[in-house]
Amino acid sequence: MIKKATIKIEWIGNFKVKKPGIGESHAKVILLGEHAVVYGQPAIALPLPDLAMTVKIEPREAGQIILAQAYRGPLEAMAEVYEGIRQLIIRLLQYFDEPNMPFTMSITSNIPQERGMGSSAATAIAIVRGFFDYFNKKLSKQALQRWASIEESITHGSPSGLDTATVANDQAIWFIKGKQPEKINMSLDATLIIADTGIQGQTGLAVSVVREHLLNEPQSAQHHIDKIGEIAKHTRTAISENNVLKLGQFMNKAQKHLSALGISHPKLDELISAAREAGALGAKLTGGGVGGTMIALTQNAEQTTHVLTALEAAGAQEVWTQTYSHNN
Repeated sequence: MIKKATIKIEWIGNFKVKKPGIGESHAKVILLGEHAVVYGQPAIALPLPDLAMTVKIEPREAGQIILAQAYRGPLEAMAEVYEGIRQLIIRLLQYFDEPNMPFTMSITSNIPQERGMGSSAATAIAIVRGFFDYFNKKLSKQALQRWASIEESITHGSPSGLDTATVANDQAIWFIKGKQPEKINMSLDATLIIADTGIQGQTGLAVSVVREHLLNEPQSAQHHIDKIGEIAKHTRTAISENNVLKLGQFMNKAQKHLSALGISHPKLDELISAAREAGALGAKLTGGGVGGTMIALTQNAEQTTHVLTALEAAGAQEVWTQTYSHNN
């Protein structure tokens, strides 16, 4: 007879503490709206549940230890790049009135870092959920976003809220700058393939390229930005109606406008062409551009296999897949 794992509960201060506390989240990808979102147009992000993050918090006799892929050591010694995470943990401990509580936090993840897939936001969401689970305290969606924004604000300066909204939900997100993110009724039977060019994406540089186009060729640049916004609106309908063929066409159209704005890259173009030639319904860059990653859409296992093979042959450094089913 297999014994079920038991969760121990005891009191720390005014809280019933669970051992361990677990928090989970996942990656995200921008489907459509890159760069145009900076100028008031909508963007759509999709969750990537198969690229997951889990945070496990356990008690220990002394010390506050973080065990992650890129860092293993005491909380107080975390490097500058992790300052957002350190500050978030400190403030959560203060909130629960246990600033010196000894613990071990284990972070396991298969989300690639610095690839526009929301790794830092996913970490923040999972940590917040983990602490609230540990202290056996309810956590509202609004509070979750508010807590996660602490890490995102320190790490990214002025985050839009798109990443934290998407990594915390299993639904597509509709986002317009300055407004609250909205969930999209997602009915989709398709596979999304994400491929890494191996060239570090440069979002800041790409934003500057688009700004330069607007300054020197305002009419042309604004046309492309407006068109991306129009495509995003049609894409929202295609996602909710499971119109995979239309969705692929919209991805291809969006790529033309993004390329015209100067934010594609020869390696991105190579992978996009390889995916389309192998049978992808649509393919485009995702995120900042000027390197980074691209996405391709397929409708069945055979298409997916052909596209994966073509992308690897074309030199993709890493490839990830996410299959969606509206029956899930």
